Amino acid sequence: MQNAEHDGDIPVNSQVSYGASAHASSDMKSSPSKATASNIGSAQIAARLDRLPPSRTVWTIIVLISLGGVFEFYDLFFTGYVAPGMTKSGLFTAQSLGFFAHLDAIKVAGFGTFVFSTFAGLWAGVVLFSQLADRFGRRPVFTWSLVWYVVCTAIMAFQHSGEMVNVWRFVAGVGFGVQLVTIDTYISELIPSAERGRAFSVNQFITFSVVPVVALLAWLLVPIAPLGLDGWRWVVLIGSTGAGLVWLLIRRIPESPRWLALQGRLEEADRVTTAIETRVQAETGRPLPAPKSDIAEEVGAGRFGEIFSAHYRGRTLMLSLFNMAQVIGFYGFAAWVPTLLIARGITITHSLEYSFIIAVANPFGPLLGVLFADRIERKSQIIWGLLIMGLAMLGFANATLPAVLIVLGVVFTLASNVMSYAYHNYQAELYPTRIRATAVGFVYSWSRIAAAFAGLAVGYFLNAGGVMAVAFFIAMAMVVGIAVIGLFGPATNGVSLESSGM
Repeated sequence: MQNAEHDGDIPVNSQVSYGASAHASSDMKSSPSKATASNIGSAQIAARLDRLPPSRTVWTIIVLISLGGVFEFYDLFFTGYVAPGMTKSGLFTAQSLGFFAHLDAIKVAGFGTFVFSTFAGLWAGVVLFSQLADRFGRRPVFTWSLVWYVVCTAIMAFQHSGEMVNVWRFVAGVGFGVQLVTIDTYISELIPSAERGRAFSVNQFITFSVVPVVALLAWLLVPIAPLGLDGWRWVVLIGSTGAGLVWLLIRRIPESPRWLALQGRLEEADRVTTAIETRVQAETGRPLPAPKSDIAEEVGAGRFGEIFSAHYRGRTLMLSLFNMAQVIGFYGFAAWVPTLLIARGITITHSLEYSFIIAVANPFGPLLGVLFADRIERKSQIIWGLLIMGLAMLGFANATLPAVLIVLGVVFTLASNVMSYAYHNYQAELYPTRIRATAVGFVYSWSRIAAAFAGLAVGYFLNAGGVMAVAFFIAMAMVVGIAVIGLFGPATNGVSLESSGM
């Protein structure tokens, strides 16, 4: 190890005493030597992962993780598309809503109670459960949150009152709300640093590919009742069934070696890393490059309060403000596209048609990002995405020709999805492994609660001042996002996960 520390290279077989480390986390505080050994082992695991060349082995894991995340996007985006069918079923009358009818006091009524329940559940999920991924591991939280989604969403599909639909909508949101946070954490820890940007762009290309699918399913099924079951229920059940099938595929995804090492479970971390290395080497047919030494993270469990410590307080505040700002543009446009088009003089029929065309653009923003995700600084991608979103929205408010409205809608969608994959990557990079899921869950939770009320604000501005008022509201939110990232966000491109999180 002295030579390795001297020249910066760590031999592949150079290990601390892994056989004696299985119980390291339990007595690490009482044994500084074990803590030191675990620190060294954690740094070795990180260095071994970062030196891996591009390979089918690692990218297969990324694709499988991404498939698990598809259904959060399916769920979020079917909300607007099933609205007419759910309303037609009589679910959102005051009598059917029961307890939820009282939300009228804060101007949430009818289908708005379903939207509110959705984002309230997502917010509760990330606040209450994001810490579980830091405590129990990425893999169990990721896989079981998908099971939670399958069960709760299937139950929701068979409810016949707005009150119980909203209850199960909230419960489902609590469970799978933590999933996207866990996915961001998972990917950032498994992928080599040189490919991290592309990994997030591919991840969101896969997840956003479901948006036109759900738009098409809703278009075909919502107006009818196959086998006597309302079309909107079929849309919900298709998502639940698909998630169940994906769960069968993802059960063998390995736990994050970085997380295992930080818990002092070095033998397990070594076993997982060695299995990946063996497959990559067999696939490439070349010896793996020697790992480079890196900063050793502090081992053991993190604490929630650590995200407010002197070192991380600024990042936590910055990302919390940013998440509230970005979601106003992201969902403020995506969830209101048909209504905004109608407000610009487009008929209802053509509005749905144009909305579908705009929805098709969703996967292509992240796909474009594959070309530059690791070449352009992450915070710059976020800033340019927000700037283009604001300008496109202002243009949308002034345009009258259908073709121009569609083009501007597509431009806004492409820019918002580039911004999306970049910031999901960025915020996962700014915290150490021991608190990564906890911190990302906390800052991301502000986007959930902001989304719940942003819809109310968009509706208010649309009624008060038309599409221009909505555009100005979104543009101002984009300015806030640009300011907090531009002024206070550190650079992360080309930096190891351990270094960027310090």
